Amino acid sequence: MAQVAVFLAPGFEEIEALTVVDYLRRANVNVITVSVPAADSKEELESITGSHKITVIADTKLSEFIEKMEGNEPDAIYLPGGMPGASNLAANQYLFQLITKMDRGGKLVAAMCASPAVVLARTGILSSRKWTCYPGMNNNLAEYCGSVDWAKEVMENSKHIEDVPFVLDNNVLTGRGPGTAEQFAMKFVELLAGAETAVHIHDGSCQR
Repeated sequence: MAQVAVFLAPGFEEIEALTVVDYLRRANVNVITVSVPAADSKEELESITGSHKITVIADTKLSEFIEKMEGNEPDAIYLPGGMPGASNLAANQYLFQLITKMDRGGKLVAAMCASPAVVLARTGILSSRKWTCYPGMNNNLAEYCGSVDWAKEVMENSKHIEDVPFVLDNNVLTGRGPGTAEQFAMKFVELLAGAETAVHIHDGSCQR
């Protein structure tokens, strides 16, 4: 059974996070939700409040996840968007290292809305790849990466794609925003559980 870690920091986008968790679990994917502390705090909480004041209880805290998974990374990781959720994820050094390690190993790295620009860009994994994000955030990469020069280096030969629900380039899946969460989630299901399972869930959930 495939295993996915979903990282939730204060201010995460609820639709993007929970739609993906729900559909992956319908596909019998082993999903672990992991609470990540805010950038200005070391306090780890089981309960994480999203950008629209919806509070969820994560399966585990980041420190517990690190201890349990060291040397045995999941098959995929997912970083939902939302602000300041994406900024909180981007400030976490462990996640920076995990993202690059997953990519080097050819494992699936998924991010949506703000997170492709705010979190993934600075790691360099979008270089020479096609990707998408929340409209307009692709214009602020110098801010998210820390400088114009660094943004140019880590995003060299990348291509932002507009007006699409998601983009899959090799092992990196990026999504546009909350209104495309269902389409993004179903692509995630297809990648981890197969096309037959994706069709079964699509039809059973009355998707158009």
